[in-house]
Amino acid sequence: MRATPHWHAVLHGLAVLKHADPAAIARRMQVPLPKVEAVLALAEAHGRVVTVGGRHMLTPLARLALAASYSREHAGLRANPEFRAALARFEEVNRELKALMTQWQTIAVGGEVVPNTHDDPAHDARIIDRLGRFHDRVVPLLDDLSRLVPRLAVYAAALDSALTHAEDGDIAFVADVGIESYHSLWFDLHEELLRLSGTERQE
Repeated sequence: MRATPHWHAVLHGLAVLKHADPAAIARRMQVPLPKVEAVLALAEAHGRVVTVGGRHMLTPLARLALAASYSREHAGLRANPEFRAALARFEEVNRELKALMTQWQTIAVGGEVVPNTHDDPAHDARIIDRLGRFHDRVVPLLDDLSRLVPRLAVYAAALDSALTHAEDGDIAFVADVGIESYHSLWFDLHEELLRLSGTERQE
């Protein structure tokens, strides 16, 4: 079922965000909020979306239908060698970010690796500095992705904002879930690229 021009975009956004309100979907997918609300209302009426506490989730039926639609919606992008090359570059730097996030989330104490309680500001500052250098290196890749899929520019801006917050002392913006932290934004961008390209996440 595809009832409106924004149907795929809105459900794709909900698939990426998992559990989101209309404003978050509108911002991430660059679709006007009234259009998002209209699609969600129609999708809920047809059993494709459920609402819990003001946030929406795809039903299993919607996830199956959405998965089947990607090859049709993004055939041109998948055939684009520039996109495939950019995706390969993303997977390379993604491994770097995963290692950096491990360093952020854990710390060595007495020869043991334990969760980072973030009571060592010097350690955290070093990781944030490395994150800043990482971001500087991936900006050209983010620009290339935004050129190929203009809507993805929202990630470049949001990642830059999250890094700025972290560098200014709000360390939640490094990796906390529930906010648009650097790690959560990167994870969502990765999920988008996997869905657009039809590839599987490499754990």
